[in-house]
Amino acid sequence: MPISVIKQIEALREKLRYHSYQYYVLDDPDIPDAEYDRLYKQLLAVEEKHPDLITTDSPTQRVGSKPLSAFEQIEHKMPMLSLDNVFNEEELQAFNQRIQDRLKINDEIGYTAEPKLDGLAISIRYENGELIYAATRGDGSTGENVTQNIRTMQSVPLRLLGNNYPQVLEVRGEVFMPKTGFDALNVKAKKNGDKEFANPRNAAAGSLRQLDPTVTATRPLSLYCYSIGVVEGGNVADTHYEILQQLKSFGLPVCTEIKKVNGVKACLAYFSDLSKRRDQLAYDIDGIVYKVNDISLQKRLGFVARAPRWAIAHKFPAQEELTTIIDVDFQVGRTGAITPVARLDPVFVGGVTVSNATLHNMDEVRRKDVRIGDQVIVRRAGDVIPEVVRVVPGSRKKPLAEIKMLTQCPVCQATVEQIEGEAVARCTGGLFCSAQRAEAIKHFASRKAMDIDGLGDKIVEQLVEENKIETAADLYQLSIEVLASLERMGEKSATNLIAALNKSKQPGLSRFIYALGIREVGEATAMNLANEFKTLADVQHAEFDDLIEVSDIGPIVAKHIVNFFQQQHNLDVIEQLLSAGIKIQPVKQKSFDEQSSSVFVGKTIVITGTLPSLSRGEAKEMLLEAGAKVTGSVSAKTDFLLAGDKAGSKLSKAEKLGVKVINEVEMLLHLK
Repeated sequence: MPISVIKQIEALREKLRYHSYQYYVLDDPDIPDAEYDRLYKQLLAVEEKHPDLITTDSPTQRVGSKPLSAFEQIEHKMPMLSLDNVFNEEELQAFNQRIQDRLKINDEIGYTAEPKLDGLAISIRYENGELIYAATRGDGSTGENVTQNIRTMQSVPLRLLGNNYPQVLEVRGEVFMPKTGFDALNVKAKKNGDKEFANPRNAAAGSLRQLDPTVTATRPLSLYCYSIGVVEGGNVADTHYEILQQLKSFGLPVCTEIKKVNGVKACLAYFSDLSKRRDQLAYDIDGIVYKVNDISLQKRLGFVARAPRWAIAHKFPAQEELTTIIDVDFQVGRTGAITPVARLDPVFVGGVTVSNATLHNMDEVRRKDVRIGDQVIVRRAGDVIPEVVRVVPGSRKKPLAEIKMLTQCPVCQATVEQIEGEAVARCTGGLFCSAQRAEAIKHFASRKAMDIDGLGDKIVEQLVEENKIETAADLYQLSIEVLASLERMGEKSATNLIAALNKSKQPGLSRFIYALGIREVGEATAMNLANEFKTLADVQHAEFDDLIEVSDIGPIVAKHIVNFFQQQHNLDVIEQLLSAGIKIQPVKQKSFDEQSSSVFVGKTIVITGTLPSLSRGEAKEMLLEAGAKVTGSVSAKTDFLLAGDKAGSKLSKAEKLGVKVINEVEMLLHLK
């Protein structure tokens, strides 16, 4: 192969990468589009003559893969966490105060402020500068492999610029659709008689999750990078702002609105400025994100169950509209909760047409004095279920009848009961109420639970209505013949569903716990339970005192968990699930170097009383980092009791059992 051809190809690729950087990253193109197209066609022609010189990172290789049958799953090497929210100055001040208290400083905190883009979170992995794969956020631990589709986006470099990037670099960002691109897409859809997208976020998400990358390539998607994940074989800056500038120098697009600010007043000024200019931005945003700028402070602050302590999203006020209540229905949830739902004169709010809104419970109905026929204000914020905020003052021109709770379940006619002190009324029908059975099984099969692909709501409803299943365990006894007999199924779909059921038989412990549908046990709580107790048996036998020591679990949730596992019918269903072949995967244990770790590695420790300088939560985090297991009750298996003032009964029990008692000073000495 002539050296001149190789040099020509490399020169053309470098020119195209440079001009893409000027266009997509700096927003400062220095050649006309026609000249870029000429260079691209020139490279294409040379590569066609010398196909053996084509590489995967060439600008010509963005589209070319065949359509997928389904997305593969990718486990994130570093979790993609969500953000906690604040909605006003008071809450922002409280967030800032928590940071100052934890860091024990009074100086103003330096933040990086950036628009909160309304799109789809993505993680892109580069190795030796070349794009290897891209995955959606998913549940934070596992996402969908959308590499083929990300490669079609012109703003995403297939190869990083320069040569000073880390050997491995995971970039986190937001895929979004600019407003002009969204408008053009809907104009085209309307012209072709296709369904229009409701808003740019839905359009971006739908475009990125196309199984055929040639479809994604036609969609006007963009990317802004906002953080990094795993970094190996290289150095990054010691502030968040400078890291973003590094990403920009590597050829990755970063939002130009990002600024460094100092203190809460500067954060609020930035929020006010962007709020005023929100409609003029080229893309949709739903708030502002503030991140502690100093990376060393971020590390000291750490994380809670599902979000960093050093970052917060300041959401814009929810969007609201006026409409009229035309009726009220009552829905039965999977736990038997009966919720009043307002049927509305359809209204466009928050980017979608809303015709239903929750009234939460009868206490809320009475407090707001909502009646059928009232003109009301409806709010929709982000992905939150629309709700009736209040009746428009003075709009009721004639007396209207009060809304009353049903005495019988609208699905199974069982008695409706309301426990004193609880706002929610519940159906007493239990397992024979098809609404509860169906909803419980839908939850069990959902993507964030057992992730049974192909088991949609309609199929579950058919199976329940035809009495082919009564509990989730019955799903694993279904045959192809039974499924194929259902409406709109067929043998091929039935075969695929049986395969999906078999595939779901090896869930992680947190997924399985979440799938059980224990009241108020969401994904984060399920993950905390799994990390704390490690096995299903230990979760089942956990006592109330053990549970309330777990992060994110208070007395009410602890009581729900204990009550759930005390019900024999729940234990029977779990046993049936395990007998059906479900094998719960063990929780991954952290590995610790015994030579460099403390004496607490592998030891069980209980904390009691008030410590001199640390909160019990802070002491627990330090011990967990040192490889210890921290539990809530003293037993013969306890290795240490960390005792402070007013230690109480746990200290007495530890002394009786001969458990070694240490104080905060001794703990800190052992941790050095």
